[in-house]
Formats: sequence, structure tokens, C-alpha cells
Amino acid sequence: MLLKKWDKLPPEMQTEEVRKYYDILKKKTASLVLKGAFDIVVSLVMLIILSPVFLVLAIAIKIDSKGPVFYRQMRVTQYNKKFRIFKFRTMVQDADKKGAHVTVNNDSRITRVGKVIRKCRLDEISQLIDVLRGTMTFVGTRPEAVKYVEKYTPEMMATLLLPAGITSEASILYKDEDKLLEGAEDTDKVYVEKVLPGKMRYNLYSIEHFGFWKDIATMFRTVFAVLGKEYPDVLAEEDKEKVNGQ
Repeated sequence: MLLKKWDKLPPEMQTEEVRKYYDILKKKTASLVLKGAFDIVVSLVMLIILSPVFLVLAIAIKIDSKGPVFYRQMRVTQYNKKFRIFKFRTMVQDADKKGAHVTVNNDSRITRVGKVIRKCRLDEISQLIDVLRGTMTFVGTRPEAVKYVEKYTPEMMATLLLPAGITSEASILYKDEDKLLEGAEDTDKVYVEKVLPGKMRYNLYSIEHFGFWKDIATMFRTVFAVLGKEYPDVLAEEDKEKVNGQ
């Protein structure tokens, strides 16, 4: 997993804001190579091991409601490329045409089986297919819908230097994102103006401190977060220290 040459990046990414993060990643060649090899080997092994789980989920989804097994919404990944993500369907068919692209707590579009799948975070494991295909990685900025990427600031575009990820430090901190949007009259507006900037701050921080072994640590932290462990907001703590130090 090596970066393209600067002049080969999409024009919208060749900015001063992105250059800062590009230069940081350019110095991490060894970690990028390890990350790419890890993605291929581990995703293949996990797909084989979890194939029985995939079969059970597929049968449960088909029995519970009409529609396909997988939800294939268009998302954005490395270098601002669009791809159709693999997610086990947890909502009614054509749910994105019946509401916002983000999901709130107790969303009426979620199916009975979908509630169980989402609670256990099992809808995400199908993204192992995307990792093996190279459209995603294990640790990286979560793949956003096209309409949200269109709202990115120039600095946010730096998160597209690497493939979209299954998990990230931002994902851990915002694991209950649906609760943050509950009760909002315009969930898309609240997401873009309040939730997305907070997540992106963490995503950019993660690029600044990128390293292969830090990715591995994030994967373990994700498992513990799913099991209920709470982690502190590191950036909030840093902000407090800066204020107190002034």
C-alpha cells in the first residue's frame, strides 16, 4: 500500500491542506507496506473462518424481510474513488430512499434481525470482502456517502489519502453515533455540522500519528469498545491541557 506521486493525486486533493498529511505518510513507507500485506492475508483468513457466520446471517436476513442480503450503497474511498460497500442489510429495502443516510437510535427502518445484527456490530464483518478487494482497509476513516464527502473541507480531503476503514479511533469514540442524532429534526444537517467535524478531527489526528502497530492497537481497542469498554476523548484532554497551560 504505497501512496501515489503527488502530481498523480486527484486535482481536488492537491492542496496545501492535504500536502501536510501527504508528507507525513510519505515517510511511513514500511508501515504502509505492512498495512497492505496485513489487509490481504488477514481478510482472506477471516473470510474463510467466518464463512459459516456469513451463511447464518444471510439466511436470517432473507427470512426476516424482503430484499437482498447485502446493502450496497455508494461510498467514497482512497483518492476520492467511489465504490459500492458490502454491508449486511439491517434495514428495510430501499431504506435510504425513505430517510437520511445516517441512522438514528430506534430507527423505524431497522428490521427485527437488523436490530440484533447492529447491536453485535455484525453488519460490518461483510466489509472483509471490501478489504480483500482493496477498496477498504482494516483501520482508516469510515467510508462516507458521496453527499457527505461533497461537504468536506480542504483539510478533510486528506483522509482520502488512505483507503476507507472498517474501524478507526473516531469509530470507537463515536460508536453510539445514532444516539447523538436521535431527536434531531434534520439528521443530515446535524451530522454534517456537528458529528462529522468531530469525527474528522480524530481521523486527521490518526493520520498525523499513523503507524502499523498503532493500527493493530486500534483493532484491539475496537473489540473492547464493542464489548462495552469506554475510552476517553484524547483530543478533548489535550485541549484542556492547552487551556490550562496558557
